[in-house]
Amino acid sequence: MVSAEQLDMEVMTPLMEEAGGEEEEEEDVDIDEDSEHLPQGITFTQTLLHLLKGNIGTGLLGLPLAVKNAGIVLGPVSLVLMGVVCVHCMHILVNCSHQLSERLKRSPLGYSDTVAVAMETSSSQCLRKGAHFGRHLVNFFLVLTQLGFCSVYFVFLAENIKQVMEGTRPNASVETVLLYPNSSEEGAVSSDMPSATGLDLRLYMVFLLPFIIVLTFIRDLRNMAVLSAIANLCMAISLILIFTYILNDVGDPRRLPYASTWRKFPFFFGTAIFAFEGIGVVLPLENQMREPKRFPQALNIGMGVIIVLYVTLATLGYLCFRDDIKGSITLNLPHDSWSNQLVKVLYSFGVFVSFAVQFFVPAEILVPPVCERIRKSWRRAADLSLRAVLVCLTCVTAALIPRLDLVISLVGAVSSSALALVFPPLVELMAFPSQPPPLLLLKDLSIATLGFIGFLTGTYVTMEEIIYPDDQGQTRLRDHGNWATPTTSPP
Repeated sequence: MVSAEQLDMEVMTPLMEEAGGEEEEEEDVDIDEDSEHLPQGITFTQTLLHLLKGNIGTGLLGLPLAVKNAGIVLGPVSLVLMGVVCVHCMHILVNCSHQLSERLKRSPLGYSDTVAVAMETSSSQCLRKGAHFGRHLVNFFLVLTQLGFCSVYFVFLAENIKQVMEGTRPNASVETVLLYPNSSEEGAVSSDMPSATGLDLRLYMVFLLPFIIVLTFIRDLRNMAVLSAIANLCMAISLILIFTYILNDVGDPRRLPYASTWRKFPFFFGTAIFAFEGIGVVLPLENQMREPKRFPQALNIGMGVIIVLYVTLATLGYLCFRDDIKGSITLNLPHDSWSNQLVKVLYSFGVFVSFAVQFFVPAEILVPPVCERIRKSWRRAADLSLRAVLVCLTCVTAALIPRLDLVISLVGAVSSSALALVFPPLVELMAFPSQPPPLLLLKDLSIATLGFIGFLTGTYVTMEEIIYPDDQGQTRLRDHGNWATPTTSPP
């Protein structure tokens, strides 16, 4: 059985290859024949497990809120449709990579290589000239996505650790006291409410910062094999406990809105596309597979399981917690049970270890070029310093937007939509050897347009919510650190 470290390395392969620059491209051509003699490769079952690991993260826990932003009927239906489109785009990326590598007799291509080569072989002179820019653009979005994941992890860890440390506290009532400290309602609730004490959420981020910095100093992911395996087990146990809890209290779906307002749907789009975060996994997995011809089957089965898991947790989570659902379903679990607290601790540990895995991508892209320009004796210190600076940057971003649902939606809308929905169909059109058929042209342009509209609307409404949180006349509940989803309007 392949260990968790191998998945981590395979997820990082496309960008690690890019970090080597174009100088390695000629060598890749020469070693193409040797690649056939590479040891074993991963099996069909291992590929399925890697697909599951590459797509299950913090985005899964935010899907119940996504369904709330779309509606109890429109949400699950849209989630299925989006999943089908994302899987189709994964197939497009794999097929184009194969066609281009076979046509040019190249070794297997990574994501940014596929985009660059497609532009180089295009009939348009303008696209051929912009191939270098295309490679850097994809790398930019890949790095932006990974750093975005790290910022989400900071908020997720801080919120869950805050709840575990501060113990039982009825959220709604405390938040009401904080919202209206001078109102007449305070007296009505203060008699039976504990006082609103607790550290600011940003302080928890600061406390986490040195531990995460030390974690990212591990430059070889193979040294994290045991931690990664334990983290995967912890997250699996957490999901089982979450399902056990929500299945005991499923509400009546007829009391929930079938479809939400059009202004909320972009929030759904950003969160949902964030959850389908495995687009960067498919090419390295297919390239490492023992029987590459079986990869489409593995992709369909693996992503089918993921879509079912997403829709099930999203729907049941919303039915259980209804309008009180938060940016992560773990934040809704009550504090009066050791199993609920265990869920938060276990999943937080899994996310903590995953931080180093996700951070490995931007570090491998951004750090080496800087270190090459520094004297050899200073390179190690520069390496560690730059890693620390990048971690601090993700922490500052999380501190500026300490609301989990908004961070997830923003990262999904800005970067995940481009990688999952915009680039793959455009690559298919560029890689087509002749004039593409009208139906193919219509299909690919429709998908790319959908992704671009989602990018624009999702980014706009999320930034509007960040900058003007009270613009809609709704109450944005928070306790000086833990922001919750608005459910009421001020009197």
